[in-house]
Amino acid sequence: MRLWSLHSKYLDPQGLVALWRETLLAQAVLRGETRGYRNHPQLIRFKNHPAPLAAISLYLSAIHAEAEIRGYSFDKRKIKPTRKVVTLTVTAGQMAYEWTHLLGKLKERNPALYQKWLATEVPEAHPMFEVRAGEVEPWERQ
Repeated sequence: MRLWSLHSKYLDPQGLVALWRETLLAQAVLRGETRGYRNHPQLIRFKNHPAPLAAISLYLSAIHAEAEIRGYSFDKRKIKPTRKVVTLTVTAGQMAYEWTHLLGKLKERNPALYQKWLATEVPEAHPMFEVRAGEVEPWERQ
């Protein structure tokens, strides 16, 4: 499971579909609807948020918005509604780590997209994240 801090516009089709599915699984975990992945490190920042269900719903909403831009038909009804607007923080070190990780995946899976994004020095974060100074997040498995 990888819940990217990066904006989902950088993902290739396989990556975006995987992110959608994995985040739906994360939503189920946070709602107590499944026993698997309960202690997955990618969930820590959502579990530790004061409003974890609102956070995961907003995260999913941004993925859905990217899917719509691309003409995909992800089922928005799978996102549990929320009225809260929340944010999460991510370190610049985490962003850099994820960027390197994603470029490695794209180089293998989608060389054209890799070339498109290769010159990007500072990628955008997922819309709900605020980037702050810092090293790779302690929950990240390196």
